[in-house]
This record gives sequence, C-alpha cells and structure tokens, in this order.
Amino acid sequence: MDSNDTPVAYITGGARGIGRACAEYLKQRGFRTAIVDIDRDSLERTREETGADLALLVDLRDEAQVKESIRRTLDELSRIDAVINNAAVSRPAGVPPDQLSLDEWRRVIDTNLTAAFLTVKHATDALRRSRGSVVNIASTRALQSEPDSEAYAASKGGLIALTHALAMSMGPEIRVNAISPGWIDTTGAALSPEDHSQHPAGRVGVPEDVAAMVAYLISPEASFVTGQNFVIDGGMTRKMIYR
Repeated sequence: MDSNDTPVAYITGGARGIGRACAEYLKQRGFRTAIVDIDRDSLERTREETGADLALLVDLRDEAQVKESIRRTLDELSRIDAVINNAAVSRPAGVPPDQLSLDEWRRVIDTNLTAAFLTVKHATDALRRSRGSVVNIASTRALQSEPDSEAYAASKGGLIALTHALAMSMGPEIRVNAISPGWIDTTGAALSPEDHSQHPAGRVGVPEDVAAMVAYLISPEASFVTGQNFVIDGGMTRKMIYR
C-alpha cells in the first residue's frame, strides 16, 4: 500500500492519557497519526514513544491555529480519515457557580466544546474526501454530576449534542459519534480494592478501553453507526445508589 493510501487519524489532546492511548492503539493497527496538544514536552515525548507521524503544538481555542494544523496535516500526510476530539480541561473548577469566573467558564467551554467544533469545521473537506468519521470524547459528567462542576458538565453535555447535530449535517459521507468515559485511570496511581469493586464491571477503566471503542467507531465495521454516544464506565451510570 502506498503511504498516501494509509489512513490518518488526527487526535487532539494526543500527548497524554486517553489521547495518547488512542494514538498508540491506532498506530499499532495501521494508521498514521497526527497528534495535537498544547503541552510541548509531553507532545515530543509521545511522538518519540508512539511513533506518531506528526506532532503539532496547537492552542485549539485559536481558530487560526486549528486551521493551520489541519493544513499541515494534509500537506505532510495527504489525507485525514478520522478526527478524535479528545482535548479538554480535564478537571472541573471545583468552585460554586456563584464563584466561577467568566474567564474560567470560557476557558473550559472553549477548550472542551468550541475546539471540537473548530476542528471538525476545518477538517470537513478532507473527511468528505475520505468518507471518514469523527469521535468526540465526552464524559459521564454530561449525564450525572457532582457539585461545583458546571462548566465541565456543560461542555461535555454540549459535546454530546454537537455530536448528533453534526451527524445529521455531515452524513452520509461523514459519521460522527461520541464516547462518554467514566473513571479512567490515566495516572497509574495506586487504587484501592474499593475503587475497583464499586464498579459493576469489577474494575476502574484504563485508557485502552476507550481507545478500543474509538478504533471500532472509525472502522468500516461501524459504517451503520452515527450520531450515538457510547458510555464506557464499567456500569456506574446504571448503578442505583442511595445513602
């Protein structure tokens, strides 16, 4: 196969955690990968360790930088077959809504939601040519909440709504789906037996659990799947809990 025929996955937030796992998983399955992140050191380390074909330092809140990163990907790799929108401010601000600053609200919304829209906007032509797909990484916090997580929950809920809206607008050439992870251990920290056992599946999730679903959703086997949100949380959102 000519290198220009090898599919390309463009992965935001690709330097760490779920994004890095997606880059590694897809690379092992024959994709070329373009990883995008704002963390220069992690980006370069991940490129070296995963064999990513392209690593781009991008602030995804800046439309001009997003557009340029798509252009560079096409210039250097010739095509884009999948966009995985994973970049996010990963932790809620942890302050009550009456103390949440507008700047912090906008930082979370712009990073977690607007950036995904901008990436798809500028990748649309390439995705149409490849009849590609988009996977947005949302969160179970779009479906349930703890206190003081308004901006994060709103951004992830918006991402799920954006997913089905894009699926209607971009089909049939482009499929768009979302994944809502629950507790995914991205740090390798020591976890207690209780951390695992509270999950109906018997364990906390790992980034590869999400990467495997990403790989399925962008594959030909998922050609009849679009506009959907897949919850990967070990069953926690189905568990009835009363104190």
